[in-house]
Amino acid sequence: MELKGLTAVVTGGASGLGEACARALAAQDVKVAIFDLNAEKGTALASEIGGVFCAVDITGDQSVADGFAASRQALGQERILVNCAGRGNTFKTAQRSRETGEITTFPIAEFEKIVLLNLVGTFRCITASAAGMMTLDPLGDDKERGVIVNTASVAATDGQAGQAAYASSKAGIVGLTLPIARDLRREGIRVNTILPGIMDTPLFATARPELRQQLNESVPFPRRMGRPAEFASLAVEMCRNSYFNGEHVRLDGAIRM
Repeated sequence: MELKGLTAVVTGGASGLGEACARALAAQDVKVAIFDLNAEKGTALASEIGGVFCAVDITGDQSVADGFAASRQALGQERILVNCAGRGNTFKTAQRSRETGEITTFPIAEFEKIVLLNLVGTFRCITASAAGMMTLDPLGDDKERGVIVNTASVAATDGQAGQAAYASSKAGIVGLTLPIARDLRREGIRVNTILPGIMDTPLFATARPELRQQLNESVPFPRRMGRPAEFASLAVEMCRNSYFNGEHVRLDGAIRM
């Protein structure tokens, strides 16, 4: 799909992987709407790349609907959706205190919070964007109307201790990919998902040097964390390559956690 002149929505677009995707798409002459809760960073980035910022909480139906309405009014109906919004937490399923012997369990509210954000929030944005894309005329020989790129994680298959909520929510995103691609096939809308490994995002910016070194050395090759620009490069290729559909792809330097 020829990207020049199209409109994209990037959720979680104010920082990290989302910011990298917003910048990479803008470099392809795509008009970018940034959905995020960080108004300061989002507004500054939108101004820099010639896009628009929309304050959006992807866990809320009305917030998402308002965000798409605002972005479409400003830039037109999007043909690209990149879902990067999400986060994790760390709780053991059940654990015993070494000091007191007290047994505690994963707080269900915290589990639900992550699933509602990462999985349900991603799906909420997919449905709203796909419905909008279906109103557009198809483009090119392949009659494409749009493309959706989701963000999962290698934790979807290699979840670590304490990652029950995060890993299952990301596995759910992987599980969405092919069924949705099949749902939307007659509409000319493609769907793909990236499973990043350890990426050098703001989350690790303040990490201790020894921790960063440990993370770098855990990657087989290259021996470093991934760069957000590398994630964005794959996202752009998924948008551009019309035969890329229904796939989930690891981007992890061959790490197996």
